[in-house]
Amino acid sequence: MEFRVYYEDTDAGGVVYHARYLGFLERGRTEFFRQQGVSVGELAGRGYVFPVIKLEIDYRSPAVLDDLVRIETEILEAGKTTFTLGQQVVRSIDGKLLAAAKVTLVCVGPGMKPKRLPAELAGLMSD
Repeated sequence: MEFRVYYEDTDAGGVVYHARYLGFLERGRTEFFRQQGVSVGELAGRGYVFPVIKLEIDYRSPAVLDDLVRIETEILEAGKTTFTLGQQVVRSIDGKLLAAAKVTLVCVGPGMKPKRLPAELAGLMSD
């Protein structure tokens, strides 16, 4: 997924504020699954929610106002109730790596109790 950095994403120095990357990564995950034919909103409506339980992020180079950035997402590993994704924030114009993340999510249902990944997601993870 690709988008432009706006003023609201930056700090007083004109650099993307570190916490904004969390939102960028969330959008990237949602769009990654949408491109695979899986709707996170539809899954939520069926009682499957995916909170982040672990996040590692390395900030490599700053993104700034008006940069066009791309979020790249890949599946690293999956279990019965959890999965881990690798994500990168890349500046589109020159391919420079801005941030690299490893994100682990767990599938939960009502009461935040872990539950098996839904079939369509489990199938995607095993491909």
